[in-house]
Amino acid sequence: MFEYLKGTLASLTPNKAVVDVGGVGYLLHTPLSVFSAMPPVGEEVLFYISSVIREDSHRNFAFLSQEERDLFEKISAISGIGPKTALALIGHLDYSALESAITTANASLLAKIPGIGKKTAERLIIELRDKVLKGLKKSPLPATPQKGISDEDQTVNDALSALMNLGYSSLHAQQAVKKALTHFDGPPDLSLLIKTSLSGM
Repeated sequence: MFEYLKGTLASLTPNKAVVDVGGVGYLLHTPLSVFSAMPPVGEEVLFYISSVIREDSHRNFAFLSQEERDLFEKISAISGIGPKTALALIGHLDYSALESAITTANASLLAKIPGIGKKTAERLIIELRDKVLKGLKKSPLPATPQKGISDEDQTVNDALSALMNLGYSSLHAQQAVKKALTHFDGPPDLSLLIKTSLSGM
């Protein structure tokens, strides 16, 4: 199977990319977050690949980092989840935000992602906490993750939820909050963080 593909970006849509490698065009299924991060068509790109082979299809899923690709494979391996749901998760929350949502058992944030209901979000947290984060973090996670959350992390999660309740997508909310945090030297006040995030959108 492919580890990565490096070539010329031939075409791009919000969920697919075609990469020309030596005159061969590879169709790649990509998370939504890839679309805004891509250079113009004709530029060189590199994707980390996960191939999903079934009796009736052979699809290549592409990511900007090895961590995202590995996380996609672990999410897809959960019974009843599959590549489509895994791609939606990674496309709407960046790697650190998704890790944070699972660590803090923020099911409400995950449930706002298209295709992820409350029950699926809760199951994802249980499965991923044991099967994914245990391998990503050197120190073990507490049995009750919400008790170990810092005030600043809780403020960030609350700000994300507030923006999404206002109708913003999880991806746009995450980008806005991340940008807003650069304006603070210390832990921000929730209302001020939300106001700064909205002003930057």
